[in-house]
Amino acid sequence: MESFTLENKNGIKLTALNFGGIVTEILVPDRDGNLSDIVLGLPNADDYLNNPPYFGALIGRLGNRLKNAQFQLDGVVYQVAANNTVNHLHGGLKGFDKVDWEGNYFEGADFQGIELQYISADGEEGYPGKLDTRVLYKLTEANEWVIEYRATTTKPTVLNLTQHAYFNLAGHASGDVLKQEMQIESDFYTPYDAGQVPTGEVASLDGSALDFRKAKPIGRDIGADEEAIRLGGGYDHNFALNRKVPGEMALAATAYDPASGRKLEVSTTEPGVQFYTSNYLDGTLEGKDGVFYGPRAGFCLETEHFPDAPNQPHFKSVRLDPGQVYNSTTVYKFSAE
Repeated sequence: MESFTLENKNGIKLTALNFGGIVTEILVPDRDGNLSDIVLGLPNADDYLNNPPYFGALIGRLGNRLKNAQFQLDGVVYQVAANNTVNHLHGGLKGFDKVDWEGNYFEGADFQGIELQYISADGEEGYPGKLDTRVLYKLTEANEWVIEYRATTTKPTVLNLTQHAYFNLAGHASGDVLKQEMQIESDFYTPYDAGQVPTGEVASLDGSALDFRKAKPIGRDIGADEEAIRLGGGYDHNFALNRKVPGEMALAATAYDPASGRKLEVSTTEPGVQFYTSNYLDGTLEGKDGVFYGPRAGFCLETEHFPDAPNQPHFKSVRLDPGQVYNSTTVYKFSAE
C-alpha cells in the first residue's frame, strides 16, 4: 500500500492511498489561517482494508444502489452481488474502493497530481467488459481538488464512478455538521422506496425538507416528519442538478461552516449529486485521533449519474460501449471567509 501527498503554496495538503484511491487527509486553513483536517478517516492505512463507511474512497464500477442487484444489456441479464439487502451497492463485495490502483505522481504548471489506474477484468464483480480506468487527482494553486475520471471497455457495460469523501468543514474531530450550511443547485430529486432504490419518479423539491435551493443549516430540517427523511434516516438523496447544457461543468453545491469560515464549492459535469449526512455512523467506529464518529459527523457530496440508472430507461444512461471514452470531472474548491 502506497501513500501519496499533494501540497500547494497556500498550505492545503491532500493525502491519498493507491488502495481504493482513498483520500485519508485534507488539510485546509480557516479564516485565520489555522489548518484542520476536514475529512473523516481511519487511524492507520491498514484499517482501510475493511472500510464499511467507504471513507474517502473511489466508488465503482457502479456507484449507489442497483435494484435487485441486476441489470440488462442487449437482452442479457447480469446478476451482481446483493451486498445491500437484496440490492447492489457501490460496486459490490470488492468494488473499486477495495482494490490496488497503480499510482504515480505527475504535475503541471499550476498543480500537483496523482494518476491512478486500475484494469478491471471482464466479469469482475459480475460486470461485463475489461475496463481500463484512470483517475486523476489534482491539487491546484487555486485551492481546488480536481478529479478527472476516464475509462474504456472491451464490451458493452455500465459505469458510474464517484468519490465518497466525508467532509466536516470545522475539522474531522469537531463533532456533528448540523450547524454547517448547505446549498444545492437543484429543483428536483429522485424519491426512493424502503430499500433506497429510486422509484423512477423525478420529484419537485417545492415544500420539501430536501429543498436546499437557498443555503440553510444542515440540521434545520434533518428531523422533519417527512417520508423522504424517514426512509433515509436523514439526508441520503440524489439531487438532479440544474443544467442549461447537459454535461457542462457547473456548480452543484456549496457548503459553509460559519464557525471556521471554511467554504466548499462543488462543480461537476455529472447530472446528479448524492447528499449524505453519515446517518449510519453510530459512534462505535474509531477514526483518526481517537475520535469516535457518530451520526451527522460528516457529509458527502457524491457527484454521479442517478442511482439505478441501468434499470430506469428515462434516467441518463450509464452505458459504456467499446470505442467510447467515459469522461467525468468534479472539482472541490476550498476557501475561507
